[in-house]
Amino acid sequence: MRIGLIGTGRIGTFHAEVLSRHPAVDSLLVADADPERAAVAATRTGASAVPVDAMFTGEVHGLPDALVICSATAAHAPLIARAARAGLPAFCEKPIALDLPGTLGALAEVEAAGSILQLGFMRRFDAGYAEARAAVREGRLGRLHTVRAVTSDPAPPPADYLPLSGGLYRDCLVHDFDILRWVTGREVSEVYATGSDAGPAMFREAGDVDTAAALLTLDDGTLATATATRCNGAGYDVRMELAGELDQLAVGLDDRTPLTSAEPESPGAPPKPWPGFLERFAPAYEAELDAFLRVARGELANPCDGREALHALRIAEACEISRRERRPVAMEEIPGG
Repeated sequence: MRIGLIGTGRIGTFHAEVLSRHPAVDSLLVADADPERAAVAATRTGASAVPVDAMFTGEVHGLPDALVICSATAAHAPLIARAARAGLPAFCEKPIALDLPGTLGALAEVEAAGSILQLGFMRRFDAGYAEARAAVREGRLGRLHTVRAVTSDPAPPPADYLPLSGGLYRDCLVHDFDILRWVTGREVSEVYATGSDAGPAMFREAGDVDTAAALLTLDDGTLATATATRCNGAGYDVRMELAGELDQLAVGLDDRTPLTSAEPESPGAPPKPWPGFLERFAPAYEAELDAFLRVARGELANPCDGREALHALRIAEACEISRRERRPVAMEEIPGG
Protein backbone atom coordinates (compact mmCIF):
# COMPACT_ATOMS: atom_id res chain seq x y z
CA MET A 1 0.00 0.00 0.00
CA ARG A 2 1.03 3.59 -0.61
CA ILE A 3 0.10 5.60 2.48
CA GLY A 4 0.01 9.38 2.75
CA LEU A 5 0.51 11.20 6.04
CA ILE A 6 -0.16 14.91 6.61
CA GLY A 7 1.31 16.59 9.69
CA THR A 8 4.81 15.74 10.87
CA GLY A 9 4.80 17.07 14.40
CA ARG A 10 5.37 14.80 17.39
CA ILE A 11 2.45 12.42 16.90
CA GLY A 12 2.70 12.57 13.10
CA THR A 13 6.36 11.58 13.13
CA PHE A 14 5.56 8.78 15.57
CA HIS A 15 2.84 7.49 13.22
CA ALA A 16 5.21 7.81 10.26
CA GLU A 17 7.75 5.64 12.03
CA VAL A 18 5.10 3.01 12.75
CA LEU A 19 3.86 3.03 9.16
CA SER A 20 7.38 2.92 7.71
CA ARG A 21 8.00 -0.46 9.29
CA HIS A 22 4.54 -1.94 8.72
CA PRO A 23 4.71 -4.92 6.33
CA ALA A 24 1.65 -3.76 4.38
CA VAL A 25 3.15 -0.35 3.57
CA ASP A 26 5.24 -0.36 0.39
CA SER A 27 5.75 3.40 0.26
CA LEU A 28 5.06 6.31 2.57
CA LEU A 29 4.43 9.91 1.54
CA VAL A 30 4.61 12.68 4.15
CA ALA A 31 3.53 16.31 3.94
CA ASP A 32 3.31 19.27 6.26
CA ALA A 33 2.36 22.92 6.11
CA ASP A 34 6.04 23.42 6.91
CA PRO A 35 7.91 21.66 4.05
CA GLU A 36 11.19 21.66 5.98
CA ARG A 37 9.60 19.74 8.83
CA ALA A 38 8.18 17.23 6.34
CA ALA A 39 11.65 16.79 4.82
CA VAL A 40 13.14 16.06 8.25
CA ALA A 41 10.45 13.47 8.98
CA ALA A 42 10.93 11.90 5.55
CA THR A 43 14.66 11.50 6.14
CA ARG A 44 14.02 10.04 9.56
CA THR A 45 11.49 7.46 8.34
CA GLY A 46 12.63 6.70 4.80
CA ALA A 47 9.50 8.35 3.37
CA SER A 48 9.11 10.75 0.45
CA ALA A 49 8.21 14.35 1.25
CA VAL A 50 5.53 15.86 -1.01
CA PRO A 51 3.39 19.03 -0.97
CA VAL A 52 0.09 18.74 0.88
CA ASP A 53 -1.90 19.25 -2.35
CA ALA A 54 -0.08 16.32 -3.98
CA MET A 55 -1.84 13.97 -1.58
CA PHE A 56 -5.12 14.76 -3.36
CA THR A 57 -3.94 15.27 -6.95
CA GLY A 58 -1.54 12.36 -7.30
CA GLU A 59 1.26 14.57 -8.54
CA VAL A 60 4.85 13.54 -7.76
CA HIS A 61 4.29 9.93 -6.60
CA GLY A 62 0.65 9.20 -7.43
CA LEU A 63 -2.40 9.11 -5.17
CA PRO A 64 -2.03 7.27 -1.87
CA ASP A 65 -4.28 4.32 -1.11
CA ALA A 66 -5.19 5.84 2.24
CA LEU A 67 -4.45 8.99 4.21
CA VAL A 68 -3.39 9.58 7.84
CA ILE A 69 -4.16 13.09 9.14
CA CYS A 70 -2.03 14.37 12.03
CA SER A 71 -2.04 18.07 11.22
CA ALA A 72 -2.90 20.97 13.51
CA THR A 73 -6.47 20.60 14.77
CA ALA A 74 -7.80 23.53 12.75
CA ALA A 75 -6.86 21.70 9.54
CA HIS A 76 -8.55 18.38 10.42
CA ALA A 77 -12.03 19.10 9.08
CA PRO A 78 -10.87 20.61 5.74
CA LEU A 79 -8.47 17.71 5.18
CA ILE A 80 -11.14 15.16 6.05
CA ALA A 81 -13.45 16.82 3.50
CA ARG A 82 -10.75 16.80 0.81
CA ALA A 83 -9.99 13.14 1.48
CA ALA A 84 -13.69 12.28 1.24
CA ARG A 85 -14.06 14.10 -2.08
CA ALA A 86 -10.94 12.35 -3.39
CA GLY A 87 -12.29 8.95 -2.34
CA LEU A 88 -9.42 8.35 0.08
CA PRO A 89 -9.97 6.28 3.23
CA ALA A 90 -8.79 8.54 6.06
CA PHE A 91 -7.53 8.13 9.58
CA CYS A 92 -7.56 11.32 11.62
CA GLU A 93 -6.27 12.13 15.06
CA LYS A 94 -8.98 13.46 17.33
CA PRO A 95 -10.79 15.79 17.19
CA ILE A 96 -12.55 16.22 13.87
CA ALA A 97 -13.04 19.86 14.85
CA LEU A 98 -13.18 21.90 18.05
CA ASP A 99 -16.89 22.64 17.71
CA LEU A 100 -20.06 20.83 16.74
CA PRO A 101 -20.78 22.72 13.49
CA GLY A 102 -17.29 21.95 12.16
CA THR A 103 -17.60 18.32 13.21
CA LEU A 104 -21.04 17.89 11.66
CA GLY A 105 -19.90 19.56 8.44
CA ALA A 106 -16.95 17.21 8.03
CA LEU A 107 -19.12 14.18 8.79
CA ALA A 108 -21.63 15.32 6.18
CA GLU A 109 -18.82 15.36 3.59
CA VAL A 110 -17.76 11.84 4.56
CA GLU A 111 -21.29 10.50 4.47
CA ALA A 112 -22.10 12.19 1.15
CA ALA A 113 -19.00 10.64 -0.42
CA GLY A 114 -19.57 7.25 1.19
CA SER A 115 -15.93 7.24 2.23
CA ILE A 116 -14.12 5.84 5.27
CA LEU A 117 -13.11 7.93 8.29
CA GLN A 118 -11.49 6.35 11.34
CA LEU A 119 -10.79 8.51 14.39
CA GLY A 120 -7.73 8.21 16.61
CA PHE A 121 -9.10 7.18 19.98
CA MET A 122 -6.18 4.89 20.75
CA ARG A 123 -7.43 3.71 24.15
CA ARG A 124 -9.87 1.43 22.32
CA PHE A 125 -6.79 -0.55 21.22
CA ASP A 126 -5.15 -0.77 24.66
CA ALA A 127 -5.09 -4.30 26.12
CA GLY A 128 -6.26 -3.16 29.57
CA TYR A 129 -9.29 -1.28 28.30
CA ALA A 130 -10.16 -4.16 25.99
CA GLU A 131 -10.11 -6.55 28.96
CA ALA A 132 -12.30 -4.17 30.98
CA ARG A 133 -14.81 -4.02 28.13
CA ALA A 134 -14.90 -7.82 27.98
CA ALA A 135 -15.36 -8.07 31.76
CA VAL A 136 -18.30 -5.66 31.70
CA ARG A 137 -19.95 -7.24 28.66
CA GLU A 138 -19.55 -10.77 30.06
CA GLY A 139 -21.06 -9.77 33.42
CA ARG A 140 -17.96 -10.61 35.45
CA LEU A 141 -18.34 -7.47 37.57
CA GLY A 142 -22.08 -7.88 38.08
CA ARG A 143 -24.23 -4.77 37.87
CA LEU A 144 -21.86 -1.88 37.28
CA HIS A 145 -22.54 0.95 39.73
CA THR A 146 -19.42 3.16 39.69
CA VAL A 147 -16.72 4.07 37.15
CA ARG A 148 -13.76 6.35 37.89
CA ALA A 149 -11.61 7.67 35.05
CA VAL A 150 -8.35 9.55 35.56
CA THR A 151 -6.18 11.40 33.04
CA SER A 152 -3.24 13.33 34.47
CA ASP A 153 -0.51 14.95 32.37
CA PRO A 154 2.91 15.36 33.99
CA ALA A 155 3.37 18.97 32.83
CA PRO A 156 1.35 21.68 31.07
CA PRO A 157 1.59 22.07 27.29
CA PRO A 158 3.16 25.20 25.77
CA ALA A 159 1.17 28.37 26.46
CA ASP A 160 0.55 29.00 22.75
CA TYR A 161 -1.12 25.58 22.44
CA LEU A 162 -3.88 26.32 24.94
CA PRO A 163 -5.99 28.74 22.86
CA LEU A 164 -5.91 26.20 20.00
CA SER A 165 -6.66 23.11 22.09
CA GLY A 166 -10.38 23.59 22.70
CA GLY A 167 -9.89 23.36 26.45
CA LEU A 168 -9.31 20.55 28.90
CA TYR A 169 -12.65 18.81 28.30
CA ARG A 170 -12.36 18.74 24.50
CA ASP A 171 -8.61 18.13 24.29
CA CYS A 172 -7.96 15.76 27.17
CA LEU A 173 -11.10 14.40 28.84
CA VAL A 174 -12.66 13.62 25.46
CA HIS A 175 -10.58 10.41 25.55
CA ASP A 176 -12.21 9.45 28.85
CA PHE A 177 -15.67 10.22 27.49
CA ASP A 178 -15.06 8.01 24.47
CA ILE A 179 -13.60 5.11 26.40
CA LEU A 180 -16.37 5.29 29.01
CA ARG A 181 -18.94 4.69 26.27
CA TRP A 182 -16.82 2.00 24.62
CA VAL A 183 -16.11 0.01 27.78
CA THR A 184 -19.57 0.19 29.35
CA GLY A 185 -21.69 0.11 26.21
CA ARG A 186 -23.87 2.83 27.75
CA GLU A 187 -24.62 6.44 26.82
CA VAL A 188 -24.20 9.47 29.06
CA SER A 189 -27.54 11.05 29.95
CA GLU A 190 -26.42 13.96 32.14
CA VAL A 191 -23.22 15.72 33.21
CA TYR A 192 -22.20 18.04 36.02
CA ALA A 193 -18.73 19.51 35.63
CA THR A 194 -16.39 21.96 37.29
CA GLY A 195 -12.81 23.09 36.88
CA SER A 196 -10.00 25.00 38.54
CA ASP A 197 -7.59 27.51 37.04
CA ALA A 198 -5.58 27.91 40.26
CA GLY A 199 -2.38 26.63 38.61
CA PRO A 200 -0.19 28.44 36.05
CA ALA A 201 -1.51 31.83 34.93
CA MET A 202 -1.50 30.82 31.26
CA PHE A 203 -4.66 28.76 31.82
CA ARG A 204 -6.56 31.76 33.16
CA GLU A 205 -5.25 33.88 30.29
CA ALA A 206 -6.52 31.31 27.79
CA GLY A 207 -9.91 30.99 29.49
CA ASP A 208 -9.11 27.34 30.25
CA VAL A 209 -8.68 25.28 33.42
CA ASP A 210 -5.68 23.21 34.47
CA THR A 211 -7.74 20.73 36.50
CA ALA A 212 -11.27 19.48 35.90
CA ALA A 213 -13.80 17.01 37.23
CA ALA A 214 -17.07 15.73 35.80
CA LEU A 215 -19.83 13.61 37.24
CA LEU A 216 -21.51 11.64 34.47
CA THR A 217 -24.79 9.77 34.86
CA LEU A 218 -25.16 6.91 32.40
CA ASP A 219 -28.46 5.89 30.88
CA ASP A 220 -28.74 2.84 33.16
CA GLY A 221 -28.06 4.82 36.35
CA THR A 222 -24.36 3.98 36.63
CA LEU A 223 -22.37 6.91 38.05
CA ALA A 224 -19.01 7.82 36.54
CA THR A 225 -16.44 10.41 37.48
CA ALA A 226 -13.79 11.72 35.11
CA THR A 227 -10.95 13.89 36.36
CA ALA A 228 -8.05 15.47 34.53
CA THR A 229 -5.13 17.75 35.27
CA ARG A 230 -2.20 19.24 33.38
CA CYS A 231 -0.09 19.44 36.55
CA ASN A 232 0.65 15.90 37.75
CA GLY A 233 4.38 16.12 38.47
CA ALA A 234 4.62 12.45 39.49
CA GLY A 235 4.19 11.33 35.86
CA TYR A 236 1.62 10.47 33.20
CA ASP A 237 -1.32 8.75 34.85
CA VAL A 238 -4.26 7.31 32.89
CA ARG A 239 -6.50 4.84 34.70
CA MET A 240 -10.04 3.55 34.88
CA GLU A 241 -11.63 1.78 37.84
CA LEU A 242 -14.87 -0.14 37.39
CA ALA A 243 -16.85 -1.29 40.42
CA GLY A 244 -19.74 -3.72 40.23
CA GLU A 245 -21.81 -5.75 42.66
CA LEU A 246 -19.58 -8.81 42.14
CA ASP A 247 -16.07 -7.46 41.57
CA GLN A 248 -13.85 -4.46 40.81
CA LEU A 249 -11.33 -3.99 38.02
CA ALA A 250 -8.65 -1.39 37.36
CA VAL A 251 -7.07 -0.40 34.03
CA GLY A 252 -3.65 1.25 34.00
CA LEU A 253 -2.51 0.01 37.40
CA ASP A 254 0.99 -1.43 37.08
CA ASP A 255 4.56 -0.93 38.28
CA ARG A 256 4.86 2.27 36.19
CA THR A 257 1.72 3.98 37.48
CA PRO A 258 2.90 7.23 39.10
CA LEU A 259 1.14 6.54 42.35
CA THR A 260 2.74 6.05 45.78
CA SER A 261 0.95 4.20 48.56
CA ALA A 262 1.00 5.77 52.01
CA GLU A 263 0.79 2.35 53.68
CA PRO A 264 3.82 1.36 55.80
CA GLU A 265 4.63 -1.80 53.84
CA SER A 266 4.23 -0.27 50.39
CA PRO A 267 7.13 -0.47 47.90
CA GLY A 268 7.28 3.32 47.51
CA ALA A 269 7.22 5.39 44.35
CA PRO A 270 7.57 3.52 41.03
CA PRO A 271 11.19 3.56 39.85
CA LYS A 272 10.25 4.37 36.25
CA PRO A 273 6.86 6.12 36.01
CA TRP A 274 5.23 6.70 32.63
CA PRO A 275 6.64 9.98 31.22
CA GLY A 276 3.95 10.64 28.61
CA PHE A 277 1.22 9.38 26.32
CA LEU A 278 3.46 8.05 23.54
CA GLU A 279 5.27 5.73 25.93
CA ARG A 280 2.14 4.64 27.80
CA PHE A 281 0.08 3.92 24.69
CA ALA A 282 2.71 2.99 22.10
CA PRO A 283 1.27 -0.53 21.50
CA ALA A 284 -2.24 0.92 21.20
CA TYR A 285 -1.13 3.50 18.63
CA GLU A 286 0.46 0.74 16.57
CA ALA A 287 -2.66 -1.42 16.84
CA GLU A 288 -5.00 1.35 15.72
CA LEU A 289 -2.92 2.08 12.61
CA ASP A 290 -2.77 -1.63 11.80
CA ALA A 291 -6.56 -1.70 12.12
CA PHE A 292 -6.88 1.31 9.80
CA LEU A 293 -4.82 -0.35 7.09
CA ARG A 294 -7.07 -3.39 7.34
CA VAL A 295 -10.17 -1.17 7.19
CA ALA A 296 -8.77 0.57 4.10
CA ARG A 297 -8.22 -2.83 2.45
CA GLY A 298 -11.77 -3.92 3.24
CA GLU A 299 -10.67 -6.59 5.71
CA LEU A 300 -12.12 -5.06 8.90
CA ALA A 301 -15.16 -3.05 9.93
CA ASN A 302 -14.35 0.49 11.05
CA PRO A 303 -13.64 0.27 14.82
CA CYS A 304 -14.08 4.00 15.49
CA ASP A 305 -15.89 6.02 12.87
CA GLY A 306 -16.58 9.73 12.89
CA ARG A 307 -19.92 9.43 14.67
CA GLU A 308 -18.07 7.98 17.67
CA ALA A 309 -15.98 11.15 17.84
CA LEU A 310 -19.16 13.21 17.65
CA HIS A 311 -20.60 11.43 20.71
CA ALA A 312 -17.48 12.16 22.76
CA LEU A 313 -17.38 15.79 21.65
CA ARG A 314 -21.03 16.28 22.61
CA ILE A 315 -20.20 15.13 26.15
CA ALA A 316 -17.26 17.55 26.27
CA GLU A 317 -19.56 20.35 25.07
CA ALA A 318 -22.05 19.52 27.82
CA CYS A 319 -19.25 19.67 30.39
CA GLU A 320 -18.15 23.11 29.16
CA ILE A 321 -21.70 24.42 29.50
CA SER A 322 -22.02 22.85 32.94
CA ARG A 323 -18.75 24.41 34.15
CA ARG A 324 -19.64 27.81 32.75
CA GLU A 325 -23.24 27.88 33.98
CA ARG A 326 -22.68 25.86 37.17
CA ARG A 327 -25.55 23.45 36.57
CA PRO A 328 -26.31 19.91 35.47
CA VAL A 329 -26.66 19.56 31.69
CA ALA A 330 -28.80 16.87 30.08
CA MET A 331 -27.31 15.43 26.91
CA GLU A 332 -30.56 16.09 25.07
CA GLU A 333 -29.67 19.79 25.30
CA ILE A 334 -26.63 19.25 23.02
CA PRO A 335 -27.34 19.20 19.26
CA GLY A 336 -26.06 16.48 16.98
CA GLY A 337 -27.35 13.47 18.90
